[in-house]
Amino acid sequence: MTNTSEKNTNNNRITTALLLAAGTGSRLFPITKDAPKCLTLVNEKSMLARLVTNLTAQGFTRLIIVTGYKQECIVDFLGNQKEGLNIEYVHSPLYKTTNNIYSLWMARNSIKEPFVLIESDLVLETSLLTNMVYPDRMAVAKMQPWLNGTTVTINNQNKVIQFQAGTTEAYSETRYKTVNIYSFSLDSWQEVSKKLNQYIEEGSVNSYYETVFSDLVDEQKLQLEAVSFDKKPWYEVDNIEDLAEAEKLFPVIVEEEEIEYALY
Repeated sequence: MTNTSEKNTNNNRITTALLLAAGTGSRLFPITKDAPKCLTLVNEKSMLARLVTNLTAQGFTRLIIVTGYKQECIVDFLGNQKEGLNIEYVHSPLYKTTNNIYSLWMARNSIKEPFVLIESDLVLETSLLTNMVYPDRMAVAKMQPWLNGTTVTINNQNKVIQFQAGTTEAYSETRYKTVNIYSFSLDSWQEVSKKLNQYIEEGSVNSYYETVFSDLVDEQKLQLEAVSFDKKPWYEVDNIEDLAEAEKLFPVIVEEEEIEYALY
């Protein structure tokens, strides 16, 4: 799988990010009793703070966050600007009874430009985003026995040709796990928005947005280039066990000054 494209030019580099952070984080309770999941600390730095650092290091200037549970904690933490990012909020009042398809739909009127969609429970090395800041890409990792959830199949041109729901059944083809980071051109976002409207109008507010992407790929209205996340650390934190694994991958960085002080 290649990680680069001939389309890589500064002219189409994306500078807007959409972060979904509406969920209750129930699988991390009691850590999430008084704060949303994205503010959970991974070795002394929250997932949200880490993502903001990731985005600013990659030149992003605008961040839209879909909030829900304990939204005031996120607003208090970030304000309207953080590390050079202009921050806007879209509140989803139905966060207790809806899934991420609804959160994405809530952002439909806030974004009129290419953007990167990212889940707020990811911890990752900043350089992994280098090839995600161009339109119509999807982060993937080769499927491993300990991973679960939605997978995709990729063709020889490195394009995603099919989504598959999570399964424990054996399969012969090489599959890749979705990492829940996507980039969209404006044309692609318009197609996604239309399909989101269709699902929400039908009352499918508890679906996952991958269902929409899967439909559009099948209909050949969405073409996504796969970007491998296999070479550097990343982790999705859903529960206490995940948090422990993420802390192994992202240890505390001790500053040189602290080391010198400790020696005296």
